[in-house]
Amino acid sequence: MLSGVLSNSNTLPILDHFLFDLAPGEVVVSASDLETTMTVKFEVRTEDTGTIAIPAKMLLDILKAFPDIPLTFKIDLETFGVELISDAGKYKLTGANGEEFPKTPELEGGSDVQISADTLVTAINRTLFAAGTDDLRPVMSGIFFELYEDSIRFVATDAHRLVRYARTDAKAKESSQFIVPKKPLNLLKNAASSAENVSMSFNDSNAKFEFDQVTILCRLIEGKYPNYDAVIPKDNPNRMTINRMSFLQAIRRVAIFANKTTHQVRLRIAGSELTVNAEDLDFANEATERLTCSYQGKDIEIGFNSRFLADMLNNLGSPEVTLELSAPNRAGIIRPSEPEEEGEDVLMLVMPVMLNN
Repeated sequence: MLSGVLSNSNTLPILDHFLFDLAPGEVVVSASDLETTMTVKFEVRTEDTGTIAIPAKMLLDILKAFPDIPLTFKIDLETFGVELISDAGKYKLTGANGEEFPKTPELEGGSDVQISADTLVTAINRTLFAAGTDDLRPVMSGIFFELYEDSIRFVATDAHRLVRYARTDAKAKESSQFIVPKKPLNLLKNAASSAENVSMSFNDSNAKFEFDQVTILCRLIEGKYPNYDAVIPKDNPNRMTINRMSFLQAIRRVAIFANKTTHQVRLRIAGSELTVNAEDLDFANEATERLTCSYQGKDIEIGFNSRFLADMLNNLGSPEVTLELSAPNRAGIIRPSEPEEEGEDVLMLVMPVMLNN
C-alpha cells in the first residue's frame, strides 16, 4: 500500500526508505516524497520502542519472495543493521537512522469533514481521468474539492473536457475549496476501497485523510481554480438518449480508422438515428456505424475527440446516457440517464473539434 508513495527521483536518499516507528505491541510504517506522506499502523509482537529506516525496494522484494509466514526483525539501533529471520534462513541488510526521516507536519487550524469512503472513492474514479497533465497549469492537474453545507462537489478538467461529480448526501459544516494533487488521490482510492468512512481534515496548505489505521497527508496545489461553471452551456435544446455500451463500442471500433493526430469522430444525429463516422484522408481509411437512439431537437452534425468520448462513457456505470447539445461549435454534455446512486449528480462536458468538410 505504501509503495505507491515512493518516487524514482528523490532528492533525499532517506526517502528511498520506509520508516518503522516501534512501540509496545504496534508499529507505524511511513513513506514520504516530501509532498505526500502515508502511514499505516498495525499490530506486531514486540515490547521495544525505537525508529529505523529500512530500504524500501529491498524490503519489498524480499517480502514478495516469501509465502505468508511469520518473520522476525532484529534491529541494531547503533549500527542500523537489520536482520530478517524466517524458518528458511537469515537475511541481513543495512538500514538508516530513523531520525533523519522528514517529520510529518502537524495540521494546524484546519477544518474537518466525515465522508463515506465509498462516496469518496467513487468521486475520485469518476473525475480523476479528466484532470490535466500540463505542468504549466498546475491548478488543473488535481481534483477541485468544493464543500458546501448542502453538498460536496468534485471537479476535474484539462480544458478539453470537464467532469463535475456532486453528492447531496455528503455535507460540510462550512463552505471551503481546495485542490488535491493526483498522487495522493490515487493512493486514497486504492487504500480506502474497503474502509467505511474517511475523516478529511485540511487547512490552507495541507489535507489529511484518515481511515482505519491509515493516514495520507498531502500538500495542496496552490492557486485559483478556473471558473468552470462559466463554460458549462446552460441551454441545450438537442437531447439524445442512447445505450451507453453500444455507443462506447461503436466509438471504439470507428476510432481505429480516425486520424491518428486529431482522433476525430463525427456524430450525425437525425430523427432516431445516430451515425458515427471517422476517416483518415492521408491513408484513405474510413468507418461508419449507425445506431438507434431517442432524440429531441434539430438535426445536428458535430465532431469530438474519440478518446475523450470513450473515457467518459467508460467512467459512467448507467445503462443509458444522455448527450445534450446546443450547436456544433459548443461543448456537449454527457450525463447518466438516471443517477446510479441516490444523491448523486454527474455532469461530463467535452469540447467539440472543428469538422473539416
